[in-house]
Amino acid sequence: MAVEVEIARACKDARRERSTVTLIAVSKTFEPDAIVPVIGAGQRVFGENRVQEAKAKWPDLIASRPGVELHLIGPLQSNKAKEAVVLFDAIHSVDRPSICEALAKEIVKQDRRPLLFVQLNTGEEPQKAGIAPQDADAFIASCRDKYGLDISGLMCIPPVDEAPTPHFALTAKIAARNGLKLLSMGMSADFATAIQFGATHVRVGSAIFGHR
Repeated sequence: MAVEVEIARACKDARRERSTVTLIAVSKTFEPDAIVPVIGAGQRVFGENRVQEAKAKWPDLIASRPGVELHLIGPLQSNKAKEAVVLFDAIHSVDRPSICEALAKEIVKQDRRPLLFVQLNTGEEPQKAGIAPQDADAFIASCRDKYGLDISGLMCIPPVDEAPTPHFALTAKIAARNGLKLLSMGMSADFATAIQFGATHVRVGSAIFGHR
């Protein structure tokens, strides 16, 4: 897979082990018949944007293919928290108190603990979800202290019309000062750059599945 070759090259350039970067194949909008060959090629971690779409297609895929992980990389509504904790091994879009409260309740009830990432809105774009950078430290502290959530990392989606590097650097800086080891950043167009800035999870869709 060409993406694997590029990830390996980016890791080598950054003097990092390939094992430090998880490739999330973004399968949103694609049907199981497009996903099965990618699983067959060895890919084990997939990303979906919507809880309902994932619920419709992934349980059967996962049941017959042990070892597949599913990550929620799109926005989460608090009324979908129960299903999200059932379905997903990681949630990349923790971004407001109502989500924290709902997740905390379901994590205890289900005794299931997905990896949790706080989503940053590094460009402070009004149409985009996420915590503003200046509010990130307080929000992360609230996740931990008020809601008892184990936050593992940060996620960002840079503005499409800006260079991604300052956004990746800012996300890495906020993660470091909060003791967070995981960084979900970088997509098809910029994942190699994200790896240079410490990305541990890159979200790649069109470079794997083609354009939607």
